[in-house]
Amino acid sequence: MDLPSNLLPDEASPEWLNKGDNAWQLTAATLVGLQSIPGLVILYGSMVKKKWAINSAFMAFYAFAAVLVCWAGWGYRMSFGEKLAFFIGTPAVALDEKFLLGKPFLGSFPTATMVFFQGVFACITLILIGGSLLGRMNFRAWVLFVPLWLTFSYTISAFSIWCPDGWLAKLGIIDFSGGYVIHLSAGVAGFTAAWWVGPRSEKDREKFPPNNIILMLAGAGLLWMGWSGFNGGGPFVASVDASLAVLNTHVCTATSILTWLLLDTLFFGKPSIIGAIQGMITGLVCITPAAGVVQGWAAMLMGTLSGSIPWYTMMVLHKKVKLLREVDDPMAIFHTHAIAGSLGGILTGFFSVPKLCRFFYMVTVWEKYIGLAYGLENGQTTAGFRQMGIQLAGIVFVICLNIVSTSLICWFIGLMVPLRSSDDELQVGDDAIHGEEAFALWGEGERFENYKHNSVYDAEELSYVNSRPLVDDV
Repeated sequence: MDLPSNLLPDEASPEWLNKGDNAWQLTAATLVGLQSIPGLVILYGSMVKKKWAINSAFMAFYAFAAVLVCWAGWGYRMSFGEKLAFFIGTPAVALDEKFLLGKPFLGSFPTATMVFFQGVFACITLILIGGSLLGRMNFRAWVLFVPLWLTFSYTISAFSIWCPDGWLAKLGIIDFSGGYVIHLSAGVAGFTAAWWVGPRSEKDREKFPPNNIILMLAGAGLLWMGWSGFNGGGPFVASVDASLAVLNTHVCTATSILTWLLLDTLFFGKPSIIGAIQGMITGLVCITPAAGVVQGWAAMLMGTLSGSIPWYTMMVLHKKVKLLREVDDPMAIFHTHAIAGSLGGILTGFFSVPKLCRFFYMVTVWEKYIGLAYGLENGQTTAGFRQMGIQLAGIVFVICLNIVSTSLICWFIGLMVPLRSSDDELQVGDDAIHGEEAFALWGEGERFENYKHNSVYDAEELSYVNSRPLVDDV
C-alpha cells in the first residue's frame, strides 16, 4: 500500500511514537468496543422478555455505529479539541490524515488511536442509556436521540472533565476512566429519558423474564473482561499505573459480586444470577473513577460498598420511593450506574493516593489530587477536603447537565416523532417493529408463523427486583 504523498517512509514511525503504547491503546480500545459489540448486545438481547430480544440488541448495535460516525464527524473535537467555551470544544471533523497521524493532546501514539479509543467510550455511554429505555421506546426516536445526546450532552461532560482545557479538569477533579463522564451521565440521562418516554406496557412490567440466563452470563463476562481495556487504557501508556488499574478493577468487582450474593442469600435465602450480574456491574462502575489512583485494599473496600449500597437502593429504597417506582428502568441503570458512579466518585476523593495521582496526571503540584484520607494523615486537611468538594461538585454538575440536556432532547424529538412505541408495537414487540423474531427458526429452517396473531407467550415470572419481597428491616 502506498503511503500518503506527504508522508515519507521514515515519518511512518516518528521519534515520538511509542509502539508499545500504541499497541496497548489499540488493544484497550478494542476491548472496550467488545464490551458493547457483542457484550451489551448479548446482555440486553438475553436479559429481556423474548418478544423484545431483537429490538433491545438492535438498539445497542445501532448506537455503536451511529456514535462512531458522529464522533469522527464532530464529537471528538467538541470533546477534546480547541476550546470554544469553558465547557465545550469547537466542532470540527477528525478525518483528515494530517490531523489523525499527528500526536494527540496526551500519549505517544497517533491521534487516530486516541479518536478510536475515546470513540468506543462514547459508544458504550449511549448503549448504557438505552438500557433504561428497553421494551417501549420508539426506534425512530432512538435513531434521533443517539446523535443529539452525544452532541449536546456527552461532549460537554467529556470536555469539562477530561480535556485539559475543561473547567473541572483545571480544578483537579479525579475521574480516572469515566465514573462521571460515562456511568453517572448514563445513569442520570437514562433515568430522565425513561421518565419522558414512559413505562413499558402493564403486562411487561408485571412479567419481564430474561429469555436466556446462560447467554446473559456470556454478555456479562464480555463486559467484565473488557473492563481491562476500559480502565487499563486510562493512563494512555503501557505503564505500572495501567497494571494497577487492571488489577484493582477485577479485585473490586469480585468483592462486589460476593457482597451482593451474600446479601441476597441472607435476606432472600437464595443467591441470584441476575443479582450477581448487578453486583458485577456496580463493582466495575464504582472502581472506574479510581482504578489507577487507589491501593488494592481500598479497591476491596470500594467493592464491599459497591456491592451493598446499590443493593440497598435497588432492593429496599426502590420499592419505598415513589419516583423510583414510577420511572420504568428495566435494566436498573439508575442504581448500577448513577448510584454506583456517584459512590465511586466520592470514594475516589477519599482514597486517592497523591503519589499515584501524580503518576496518572504527570504533575508535581502538591495542592491537587490528594484524597481526604491522605490529607488527614499527612496534615494536608484543607487539600483533602478541597478534593472531596471538587468530586462532589462534579457529581452535581453531571446530574444537572444530564437532567436538563436529556429533557430538552426528548422534548425536541417528541415534536417530530412519538417517543413511545404504539400500543400495537408494545403488545407484539420485535415482529411489529422490525418484522423479525429472535426465536423464529423451527425444525429444519422452517420459520415459525407470525406470532402477531397468536398468543404464544406465557412468560415465566422471573423478574429479579419485582419478585423479591420488601426488606423492611434493613
